[in-house]
Amino acid sequence: MNQVNQVAESLVLSAEQKKRARNVGFAYLGLAVITMLVFSRRPGDAGFRLTEGGALLTLPAQQIAWIFGLVFVGLGSAQLWRGFGKISNIVLALATAMFVMSFLSWATAGESFSLVGMLQDTVARSVPITLGALGGILCERSGVINIAIEGMLLAGAFTGAVGASLTNLWFGTVIAVLTGVLLAWILGVFSIKYRVDQVIVGFAINFFALGITSFLSFRVLVPNPDYNSLVPVMPISVPLLSKIPFIGQIFFVQTIFVYFSFAAVALLTWSMYRTRWGLRTRAAGEYPKAAGTLGVDVIKLRYRNLLIAGAVAGIGGAWWPIGTVGRFDQNITGGRGFIALAAVIFGRWHPVGAFSGALVFALAEAVRLKIGNFDTGIPSEFLLMAPYFVTLVVVAGFVGVSRAPKAAGQPYDEQ
Repeated sequence: MNQVNQVAESLVLSAEQKKRARNVGFAYLGLAVITMLVFSRRPGDAGFRLTEGGALLTLPAQQIAWIFGLVFVGLGSAQLWRGFGKISNIVLALATAMFVMSFLSWATAGESFSLVGMLQDTVARSVPITLGALGGILCERSGVINIAIEGMLLAGAFTGAVGASLTNLWFGTVIAVLTGVLLAWILGVFSIKYRVDQVIVGFAINFFALGITSFLSFRVLVPNPDYNSLVPVMPISVPLLSKIPFIGQIFFVQTIFVYFSFAAVALLTWSMYRTRWGLRTRAAGEYPKAAGTLGVDVIKLRYRNLLIAGAVAGIGGAWWPIGTVGRFDQNITGGRGFIALAAVIFGRWHPVGAFSGALVFALAEAVRLKIGNFDTGIPSEFLLMAPYFVTLVVVAGFVGVSRAPKAAGQPYDEQ
């Protein structure tokens, strides 16, 4: 019976994969239409500065649109005919880069802007999404769905801003970490001990964080501006690495928060797939009863991973006041916690994949901010929608078949 179910499941997945592949092929053709019919209508050369105040790469906007449009036609035809197999994600990444370049060439035709600065901003803005996604992976790989990432980021941003304003930046970060841990503990108690629906508990924490931070911001921070005023950390140049042309400026002239996100991705990837803890975590998220039979304390493991996830999300929340803005504003996270959940799905519950997704979503926001300085005729409201629209498109049509851990969301009975 189990073999029959597995065969049926594989057939369903195969049909779903074919459907997704076909949709991606049509999407490539759609990008070809947009590129050739829209982006080719604006004459002039677009200038991209590859270094701050240095080399300038000039591209003819119309010619680039036609060239990339023809490439998209080829990609769409090849995808519909045979597909790209194991290199599908690589092809998708290249297609995304080409579309972004054609869009930027169209938007900045006749002008120039700093490409390296935009990409540097992309990496910086990926921090809260990356750390939120890592928190989601830690929880879901353990068998707990963490919808409360948004609340952890928001509460961490608030307490981090107040703590840093009253003391110093590092103590403020510690307070943000403790805030994330506290909310994670609440999620654990209700979802693990009392077996309340994990999604409902997560949304309750999100709404609680939004309400309490908005109330305290209006009642406490507005009358006392000294509680919400700090100088954020400055970027740190990594010796030697920051001197690498183009790449060095993007990745190695950043704040400590960016470097922490790099380290967190690397550490979690290694730990998840190379350590006993990682094996037990994945077992708890897939077959918790089997793991328990082999002596794994599933309840304790889930609590521990939830608390670690809360700490990581708290640091992600502290990025706003301490790492970039220098203050807290109501709903400053703007739904980045939900985008982090999309990055988890995009990355198929793998830290490196989630980091890649975070970069994609952060790039959409960085492009929006950059394009807002040019006269493109695009309404500002549409530009504000860009990161969320990209999230919907990527999750709905481009990620393929992503299978969550089987036991995610299921309460565990020690008996």
